Amino acid sequence: QLQASGGGSVQAGGSLKLSCAASVRTFTRYSMAWFRQAPGKEREFVAGDGWSGFTVSYSDSVKGRFTMSRDNAQKTVDLEMNSLKPDDTAIYYCAASTTDRATRARLFDYWGQGTQVTVSS
Repeated sequence: QLQASGGGSVQAGGSLKLSCAASVRTFTRYSMAWFRQAPGKEREFVAGDGWSGFTVSYSDSVKGRFTMSRDNAQKTVDLEMNSLKPDDTAIYYCAASTTDRATRARLFDYWGQGTQVTVSS
């Protein structure tokens, strides 16, 4: 249902763009989000919107550096990541939820396969 792409390796201060393509039937009825999971850590919310208004919220750790955007016609959601830090190293997942403005992982119905982002110092 969700296919993520765009991960890779970059040096600190660099940029990467992740993309997620959805094949859900009514894309506009889903809140979309990006999560990440670093080795030995829990999956954490990075950025997400709500199906009622698509306003994006961000975790404090990425605010000002990451930008999430969605294209309802193409059924895609992107995550532009700038000023990357080694702490951003993780597997990144896109996710879809029927709950408006969901931020907890357990509220998401569909998950992409994950894409690795590695930031070296």
